[in-house]
Amino acid sequence: MGWWQINADTLAASRFCLSPLAETFAALKLLHAGVAAHPGERVWLDAHLPDYRARLAADPVTARLVRAGLGKDWIADFLTPTPRDGETFADGVARVRAADPRRARAHLTVSLAGPLPAVLDRDDLPERAAALLEYVWERAVRPDWERRRRVLEADVVARTARVSRGGWAAVVDSLRPGRTRWLGGNRLQVNLHEYPPREISGAELLFVPVTPKGGWVSWEEPGRYALIYPCAGALTDPAAREAPASLGALLGPARAAVLVLLDSPLSTTQLVAVTGQGLGSVGRHLRVLLDAGLVQRRRAGRSVLYARTAAGQVLVEAQHRPDTRRG
Repeated sequence: MGWWQINADTLAASRFCLSPLAETFAALKLLHAGVAAHPGERVWLDAHLPDYRARLAADPVTARLVRAGLGKDWIADFLTPTPRDGETFADGVARVRAADPRRARAHLTVSLAGPLPAVLDRDDLPERAAALLEYVWERAVRPDWERRRRVLEADVVARTARVSRGGWAAVVDSLRPGRTRWLGGNRLQVNLHEYPPREISGAELLFVPVTPKGGWVSWEEPGRYALIYPCAGALTDPAAREAPASLGALLGPARAAVLVLLDSPLSTTQLVAVTGQGLGSVGRHLRVLLDAGLVQRRRAGRSVLYARTAAGQVLVEAQHRPDTRRG
């Protein structure tokens, strides 16, 4: 497994960050794999995969670059510059374009775990990578960026609230279950690969959400490191937040949808963004659920967050439980 040595002060100073470039690279990975994690991704792939494949078919050098850069166990470093706070997509992709061609080729030999193919022994690889990322951004991410941004913000707020309740260790364990884990002894597991540990105490550490499933790590040694992780499934997959019919019959479909979504703490604004319901409707549902003792609210910084109570949890779980009665 791969892990980073990190002291308590560095972990306490770490923070979440949104990155349009990371979201676009995650979308590129999804297009490359062509495999959906949930029905919403299937719809997105059906809309964008044919054009993406046609573009690569017309540009075999870039197609070979993508296959080489998205290696089985390692991503070529120049494709994933470490995110920066407040950076626009244009600023981020400019860093990809500015990568040194010799270093880009060296990074590809690592992701390939072997020699560089002759077709990739050229100096325009950073330009080709940047152009492909711009294509994915303009065609497949930017038109939907405001919705994606709201989902990313909802995930950050929910996880920030979890930090205040259980500390960073609990949050780290939940970022990429089975891959990221707090090992104790100032050790942060970041993936399952057998690579030498890195000492990052005193560095800037960022946690960066993306909406597609997956994730990766990046760094600018010695001062900046990032762990990119997928948002919680209930935020990105509409099917994961569908209320059982029986719960909808009891509470009303819209109110039941709010209760199901509040497995993680969310604000009113985030509930509006994720459910698609109006602000007034969400507010009324929350008041009813609060009065019934099914949700609770508390302040986290400037936000008021809502989450299910124990009673709300029992109710939701009861509706999901299979009927075991025998006639």
